[in-house]
Amino acid sequence: MSNEIKLNISNALVSEGVRESYQQLLETAGACNKALHDGSRPGNDFLGWVSLPSSITEEFVQDIQATADRLNESCEYVIAIGIGGSYLGAKAVIDALSDSFAQLKPAMRARLLYAGHNIGEDYLYELMELVRGHKFGIINISKSGTTTEPAMAFRLLKQMLEEQEGVDFARKHIVAITDAKKGALRNLADKEGYTTYVIPDDVGGRFSVLTAVGLLPIAVAGLDIAELVNGAKEMERLTSHHTQSPEENIACQYAAARNALYLNGKKIEILVNFHSKLHYINEWWKQLYGESEGKEGKGIFPTGVDFSTDLHSMGQWIQQGERTIFETFISIAKPNHEVKIPMDDQNLDGLNYIAGKNVDYINHMAERGTLLAHLDGGVPVIHIELPVLSEYTIGSLLYFFEKAVGISGYLLGVNPFNQPGVEDYKRNMFALLEKPGFEEATEQIKNRMKQM
Repeated sequence: MSNEIKLNISNALVSEGVRESYQQLLETAGACNKALHDGSRPGNDFLGWVSLPSSITEEFVQDIQATADRLNESCEYVIAIGIGGSYLGAKAVIDALSDSFAQLKPAMRARLLYAGHNIGEDYLYELMELVRGHKFGIINISKSGTTTEPAMAFRLLKQMLEEQEGVDFARKHIVAITDAKKGALRNLADKEGYTTYVIPDDVGGRFSVLTAVGLLPIAVAGLDIAELVNGAKEMERLTSHHTQSPEENIACQYAAARNALYLNGKKIEILVNFHSKLHYINEWWKQLYGESEGKEGKGIFPTGVDFSTDLHSMGQWIQQGERTIFETFISIAKPNHEVKIPMDDQNLDGLNYIAGKNVDYINHMAERGTLLAHLDGGVPVIHIELPVLSEYTIGSLLYFFEKAVGISGYLLGVNPFNQPGVEDYKRNMFALLEKPGFEEATEQIKNRMKQM
């Protein structure tokens, strides 16, 4: 079976207006793709991800793997601390490719846990109670070392680890993934002698899954990071403006199709998976597209659902709600395991009509039935198909979405690589917490709160 990802946009271009917009946008998409390679448009200081897969050396992969092996050999748990792109990319890959019930089975390696991705006192307490009395390591992922959520988690867990296992053990089992030269975490790592990896200056957090930010936790989880990189590397080649025309380039096609739908009143994109393991791919995609495109009063709103589960909750709204939506289906052509429905003599559940069928066959029929129903309900559908779930295909999918969002953001007329709006809540939070340097804002915010 080919490892190639397939894209079908024909069911999205159902109206004449969308088809016309798509044809007009496709040529422009090629120019946007070229700009990602030559750096001729805004955000060109954050384009390191474009050629990242092909720049990853075998030596770098081996070094990451050696660090992962060292943590696995000495620790019962490894806690990856990070938020946003420093968390979601690794979580998406690991959940997609790991045994769904691995945490309930005897451990073959260190169990990977997460911290710093929320402000949850109960969560942190329960996490600390879990690892208390057990050897654990920490992967601290932060460009600055001062982002509130991961910095709090690291302070707590570092102190706990040092008190529990000693400073020397902690020093050897804390890995810092941070800036090359500056920042609080870089200064601490140099002082303590932690193993370190660099977050490249020209790779934004939501594009960082193929740096050490994602690769180290993924390697700790026991997945093949070399194959993940190989899949991304092939997609980099296939979507380069040197390789294929816009008409043949699936990243250009996807970007042009979704913008054509947006211009014709479809303001919400629902990423749909038909495989429960892809839930966190949805979550990673939501950050990638929401943070890249939602600015200047523009942008398709990205959301996601898990089918068939959410057909029993969100299905009604999707079928008959306001027609401002389109869907992008992700399906898997072939599962990695086989389960057949047995015959039952009593047939009380009435399922003998599917006896002998694979569960995946039934899932595909549910997918096709949903596709037809939603098209009948006026919902355009883009379809992405992976041949199997593997490190290679997931690597390809991640890079495909990254390349497409860069093109799509430029088509939309925004800088896809900044996120100025994210800072607004932080300023208010720091003022309410009375952080030094925010004194003037504190009084203003407190007065506003009294009026609410």
